[in-house]
Amino acid sequence: MSEQPDMSSQQQQPDQPAQQPKSISPYGPARSTIKGSPLTKEEVEKYNDFFKASLYLSLGMIYLRSNPLLTAPLEKSHFKARLLGHFGSAPGQIFTYMHFNRLIKKYDLDAIFISGPGHGAPAVLSQAYLEGTYSEVYPECSEDEVGLQKFFKQFSFPGGIGSHATPETPGSLHEGGELGYSISHAFGAVFDNPELIAVTMVGDGEAETGPLATSWHSTKFLNPITDGAVLPVLHLNGYKINNPTILARISHEELESLFRGYGYQPYFVEGDEVESMHQAMAATLEHCVLEIRKFQQQARSTGKAFRPMWPVVILRSPKGWTGPRRINGNTNYLEGYWRSHQVPLTDVHDNPEHRALLESWMKSYEPERLFTANGGKISGELRELCPTGNRRMSANPVANGGILQKPLRMPDFREYGLKVDHPAVTLEGSMANMARFLRDIMALNPTNFRLFGPDETESNKLGNVYEVAKKVWMGEYFEEDANGGNLATEGRVMEMLSEHTCEGWLEGYLLSGRHGLLNSYEPFIHVIDSMVNQHCKWLEKCLEVTWRHPIPSLNILLTAVVWRQDHNGFTHQDPGFLDVVANKSPEVVRIYLPPDGNCLLSVTDHCLRSSNYVNVIVADKQPHLQFLSMPDAVIHCTKGIGIWPAFSSVPAGSEPDLVMASCGDISTQESLAAISLLLDHFPTLKIRCVNVVDLFKLISHEEHPHGLTNAEWSALFTDDKPVIFNFHSYPFLVYRLTHGRPGAGENLTVRGYREKGNIDTPLELAIRNGTDRFSLAMEAIDRLSSDGEKGRGILKGKGGMAREELRNEQLRCSGSALEWGVDPGEIGGWTWPRERGGLWCERRH
Repeated sequence: MSEQPDMSSQQQQPDQPAQQPKSISPYGPARSTIKGSPLTKEEVEKYNDFFKASLYLSLGMIYLRSNPLLTAPLEKSHFKARLLGHFGSAPGQIFTYMHFNRLIKKYDLDAIFISGPGHGAPAVLSQAYLEGTYSEVYPECSEDEVGLQKFFKQFSFPGGIGSHATPETPGSLHEGGELGYSISHAFGAVFDNPELIAVTMVGDGEAETGPLATSWHSTKFLNPITDGAVLPVLHLNGYKINNPTILARISHEELESLFRGYGYQPYFVEGDEVESMHQAMAATLEHCVLEIRKFQQQARSTGKAFRPMWPVVILRSPKGWTGPRRINGNTNYLEGYWRSHQVPLTDVHDNPEHRALLESWMKSYEPERLFTANGGKISGELRELCPTGNRRMSANPVANGGILQKPLRMPDFREYGLKVDHPAVTLEGSMANMARFLRDIMALNPTNFRLFGPDETESNKLGNVYEVAKKVWMGEYFEEDANGGNLATEGRVMEMLSEHTCEGWLEGYLLSGRHGLLNSYEPFIHVIDSMVNQHCKWLEKCLEVTWRHPIPSLNILLTAVVWRQDHNGFTHQDPGFLDVVANKSPEVVRIYLPPDGNCLLSVTDHCLRSSNYVNVIVADKQPHLQFLSMPDAVIHCTKGIGIWPAFSSVPAGSEPDLVMASCGDISTQESLAAISLLLDHFPTLKIRCVNVVDLFKLISHEEHPHGLTNAEWSALFTDDKPVIFNFHSYPFLVYRLTHGRPGAGENLTVRGYREKGNIDTPLELAIRNGTDRFSLAMEAIDRLSSDGEKGRGILKGKGGMAREELRNEQLRCSGSALEWGVDPGEIGGWTWPRERGGLWCERRH
């Protein structure tokens, strides 16, 4: 380039001898940590031709809908009407990809490429096309002029493909639509995949995100015996959309210290002079591969895992590398500046000067020499630079993980069932019991299943898994760690206090064909709302891509729920993740709220066996009443919703006066207690008890495949009787899901969390939100006493005294909690009464 801007670091430490700082400019001959010239002159020429071909394709995707090889002068009609896409990061990604191809061929490596920079698709799509994979997957985009024209037109075009590395992109398991997850996805893919190397481009803008910053610590969980390796390439091209990037503007020494502090050995490749950069990149990547192999060989030959200083490449090159340095009469910077981030020249339709500049720029890549002679296909000599078959990173089956998926070996969950002789009498820990089931799944799948969570596995009562699989820990050990620390280099439980990193690991693990489960406190799962959102979108798009194989479902177990966060207070009370998930495509999301331990086992078994879903399971970790025997639980969970006769008081052939419905373990307990209170006061009242396990049963079958028909809805809830629905989460979600149901608008009253909380006892927290047994019973009396909206007048004139007694009891319990700090014994120890008088008692006994 003609200009070399002075971007050297000027920072000096006070009272230190003046030292010549290392340049942080992206310009000049290559400056690299690793010296050497592994490429012959002829090889450099070939790699430069391949570089040009890739860059030409990248620009063609952004601009052209016809005239793909510029065989005619460029005209306005050749452009897409809307110019979309991003060029700035493409050169650096292409440069890395093609040089790693040399090492795949030389060392027969198993590798994938993960594109972290936002909108990085032109780089990886160009590689897939040049490797021949794209035409194999999409025959209409053939390797000729006609196919190339279609390849260009479809990019960021209606009916085509997006500007990220979307599921339509061969070789992609990371879309990059939302920045921050490339490193965690890469590590997830290499866990239990000992021969795999994930070459991962990290954009310097992406590197500023919180999730990316924490994910550098993933090396502390990588076992060089059982796992593969991640080779991060931090791409310092200097700019985001409109701002400098932080890591590109700190001193060379500070950046080096940062990565040494993270536990990496940094290797720099910096400059823009293409020939010397080819040699520097080739030498550096080869050194890194040999270093990775050395570490793995040492660990595998000795059987002793250790944590080496894994290599990281820091590639500093200009943004929009090889483009025009200045435009607009030499007044505005383009290459090496933020203007090259997206569409470099935005007005080529109407600006003849820019149109001519673009044509000159594209022709500088010599398409007439590199493509036209072969009818739109690169020469055989250039194709030989690419690996073949599944060694092509665009064709590696790891990035289409369903191909490699092996079904989990599963024990029979029924063998772990809790004994329930009488409903709502036995008090057991549902989660602690389920941990035994999870433990044995891990034992049966020692290389195919991992448990993920942010420092909460023990807290969430899942500690039984440590009997067969410890927590992965590659850091230092203290003597006291042997006293219940459950740490091991060969562990299977992945814990780091970063929900982002745990979720990213799990997603990478699933996307590459393995199985797992994330357990987390319910209130803080919101930290990964966006990550789950992106995964849902990935799955939904995969359903449209015929060559994508189904992958194991993303299973999220939420516990430490809102109704038992009384000790932690208001900050820990938020069940709103269900609203986030409910907004996603009904084709890929499922939400389950098992009411007891046997239902939790049934639901967990179902979710772990499923594919292509995001399954959310909500279950509290504390001991709770158990309602259903295992056979009854299986039936109930299979249906997803149903009437519980044991807690109902409706004679055969009769209609109920009232429907008491619930969804969620604690919500169900309070609803049953409310039924008991109502029947204490009104023994002949006909109450139907309905419980919901599968939340999407509430929605119409026309909107979700699990939804009930209106006839099924009416059979459960009636068309004209009051329904008091006690819900685990925010009431508005149930109102939304049941909108348009027969009678729901007039009859349905939903109680749930109303954003009221503090350091309360469980009952006091429920009272604050109107979900306690007294509030539910009083609500039912009000509905049954009124002739107005949602009322039926059944108890008109008869409910006043009962309501007064319930309110008095509620106040007494609340006062006791405030005085003693705990709920009265009859509340915490409540069980379903087994003896009552009247018709109801006779039918039950």
